[in-house]
Amino acid sequence: MKKQIIDFILYLKVERHYALNTQKAYERDLNQLLNFLKTQDVSSWAALNAQTLNLFIMQLRHKNISARSIRRYLSSIKGMLTYLVNQDQLKANCAVQLRTPKISQTLPGILNYEQVLQILKTKRTSRFESRDVAIIETIYSCGLRVSELAGLNVVDVDISQGFLTVLGKGGKTRHTPLGGSAQEAIIKHLETHHSNALFVNKNGDRIGVRSIQNMIKKRALDSGIKINVYPHMLRHAAATHFLQSSHDLRSTQEFLGHASIKSTQVYTHLDFLELSQVYDRCHPRAKKS
Repeated sequence: MKKQIIDFILYLKVERHYALNTQKAYERDLNQLLNFLKTQDVSSWAALNAQTLNLFIMQLRHKNISARSIRRYLSSIKGMLTYLVNQDQLKANCAVQLRTPKISQTLPGILNYEQVLQILKTKRTSRFESRDVAIIETIYSCGLRVSELAGLNVVDVDISQGFLTVLGKGGKTRHTPLGGSAQEAIIKHLETHHSNALFVNKNGDRIGVRSIQNMIKKRALDSGIKINVYPHMLRHAAATHFLQSSHDLRSTQEFLGHASIKSTQVYTHLDFLELSQVYDRCHPRAKKS
């Protein structure tokens, strides 16, 4: 059973181009299931059934594992069993019978435009000041995930056309407009930059996600913002501000690189006043005859 998990993770890496963090999460989930199955004397995937999986889910609930995390466990298990069915190593996927727990939809914290400017205007005595400004400008301009930002190379930037080539989730490439402020910040950053990777650390290696998170958090605190600011808040702010200006959910979906518009509907929001103003202005049945 362990070997089949290893084969599945390799499939996710080579065939599906899943991000490294996603591969690791699937592997952790499946190994935890495997440990549970040993206590149930289940020695093969063919011997697994929905009842045993329900016991596993119940155990997770008793450990106060969140509904969101349980959904991820189920996704890992269903994906693994589907893989085995497709490989003719299993007749049927018993996990399809399981009900996925509902989760309350929560939005990440939001920064307003003034707070974004506040973070950008704060000057720190660091030789990486131009790099840090370029990082924040690029995340906000393009609504990038922090992993997408960290993976950028210099060749991904097309200043002449004002576009950025981004490798997103599932190995999917998208081209996103690069705003004027972000272009200027990147040009300044590249004046003293000598690496294939667009953003590097003090050792000259590609900058890591954790370093970006720490930099943004500290910069926000230095600017006087008293909440914990993290890169995803900049992505969410970019999406929200884009949607509030465009009122175009489909364009916002493309901007964020979401595969499904359902993700965009959950991820972004218009405040009720803004929404009612758009409705009154645009909906044909909103106007009194």
